[in-house]
Amino acid sequence: MTWETVIGLEIHSQLKTKSKIFSGASTEFGAKANTQACAVDLGFPGVLPVLNKEAVRMALRFGLAVNATINKHSIFARKNYFYPDLPKGYQISQFEIPIVGNGAIDIPLDNGEKKMVGITRAHLEEDAGKSIHDLYDDYTAIDLNRAGTPLLEIVSDPDMSNAKEAVAYAKKIHALVQYIDICDGNMQEGSFRCDANVSVRRAGEGLGTRAEIKNINSFKFLEKAINLEVERQIDILEDGGSVAQETRLYDSIKNETRSMRSKEEANDYRYFPDPDLLPVVIDDELLKAIKDRLPELPSEKKARFIDKFGLSEYDAENLTSQKAMADYYEIIIDKGADVKLAANWVMGELSASLNKNQIDIQDSPIAASELFNLISRITDNTISGKIAKDVFRLMWDEKRSVDEIIKDQDLEQMTDIGALESVIDEIIAKNLNQVEQFKNGNTKLLGFFVGQVMKATQGKANPKQVNQILNDRLS
Repeated sequence: MTWETVIGLEIHSQLKTKSKIFSGASTEFGAKANTQACAVDLGFPGVLPVLNKEAVRMALRFGLAVNATINKHSIFARKNYFYPDLPKGYQISQFEIPIVGNGAIDIPLDNGEKKMVGITRAHLEEDAGKSIHDLYDDYTAIDLNRAGTPLLEIVSDPDMSNAKEAVAYAKKIHALVQYIDICDGNMQEGSFRCDANVSVRRAGEGLGTRAEIKNINSFKFLEKAINLEVERQIDILEDGGSVAQETRLYDSIKNETRSMRSKEEANDYRYFPDPDLLPVVIDDELLKAIKDRLPELPSEKKARFIDKFGLSEYDAENLTSQKAMADYYEIIIDKGADVKLAANWVMGELSASLNKNQIDIQDSPIAASELFNLISRITDNTISGKIAKDVFRLMWDEKRSVDEIIKDQDLEQMTDIGALESVIDEIIAKNLNQVEQFKNGNTKLLGFFVGQVMKATQGKANPKQVNQILNDRLS
C-alpha cells in the first residue's frame, strides 16, 4: 500500500523589537532569570497592555514580502489555557482576523524544480515564559523573561509531502525574515522555532489524523522528527490502529518523538476578543511606506547573482540562502575576485569550517577581505589551489594574514620555467619504463608524472606549467 505524507509548518519568528509586544520590558537575550518581566507581562491586576507599533510594522513587512493579503482591520484575542509559564492564564494572540492573510513562497526541490507552498496566515502574538525541567530534581523552574516577547507565527498550508520539502520551506522563511530584518534567526536562542503538523494517508484518500511536533529548533532535527513521526504513524495504521490527534515532542538525544498532551481544538482555548486592546487599523499610506523601504529579497538577490555574476542556479541559491553569506560573498566580488572561484571557496572550505565549528558566518575568524586575499594569491599564481587549502587552515587556526603565512612557510609556487624543466627532466630520466608506456598510448600515466613533480617540489610547482612541460617532453 502506498502512503502519502502531508505536512504543514507553524513557524514562530521572534521579532527584533527592543521591547515586548504589550509592555516596555526589554527583549534582550541572556539576562538573569525573571529580571525582564514587568507587571504587564506577569498579568498583575489593574495593568493594561499597549501594542508595540514596531511589531505591527514588522508583521506588515513580512506580509508584503510574500505578496500576502493584508487585513487592514485586525483584532487581538485571548487564547485561554493554563500552564505554569503563562501567568495570566491566557495568551494574547490573533485568531479570526490575523494581520497577514494568504501568501506563498517558492521552494527549491532536489530535482532542480520549484514548488509553491501556500502561507495560510501570519499573526502577531506574545510568547509565553519558559519551563526549565532539568535545573532541580523535584521541581520545575519558571523563567518569565520571555513572557510577552513579540512573535510572528507563520502558518503554512499543508502543501509539503516529505521532510526535505519542509526543511526547504523552513530555510526559505528563515532567510526571508533575516533579509527583511524582522528576526535574527538564532535557532539556538529560540528566536526561530518550528512546530510540524504531520499526517499520513493512503494514496487517493482524504487527510489523515495529524500530530503536532512542538518547538523544533534546528533544520536537522526538523527533518529527523518528521521522518520519525511518519514512520510511527504508518506502523500504527498498518497494525490496524488509529493515530491520536496530539502534541508530541522530539527528543534529539534519544532520537524519538513522544506524547506531550492531547491536541487541543480552537474551541478548547475559548478564544474571545481582548477587551483591553483596540482593533489594529492599517491605512494605504503606511503600507506604501513599508513596501517602498523593503530591501532586496532573497529571490531578487538570487536573480541578480545569476544575471550579473553569471552564476549557476545552484550556486546562486546556496549563496543567497543566508543574508550574511550573500553579503560576505559580495564583499569578495566587489574587490575583484573571480566569481566562480569565490563561490567555490565560500560554499566549500569556508562553509565546511563554519559548520564543523558551529560558527555563524558573521563570526568567521576569516574576514571576507582576507578570503579575497587568499583567492587573489591563487589567481596570480603565487600559490596553488592545493596549497591554498593549507594556508586557509592556518588562517583559521592562527588568525594570521595570507601573505604572512605564505612568507613564513615559504609556500610560493615555483613558476620559473627553467627550474621546472630541470625537475621534470630528472623525473623522466628515472621513469623511462613509464615514458615508454605513455608513448604507447597509456595517457593516464600523465597523472603519475604530475604527482612525481608535485612531490619533488613539495606541491609548489604550478600545475598548469607542469602539465604543459610534461606534454611537450613526453610527446
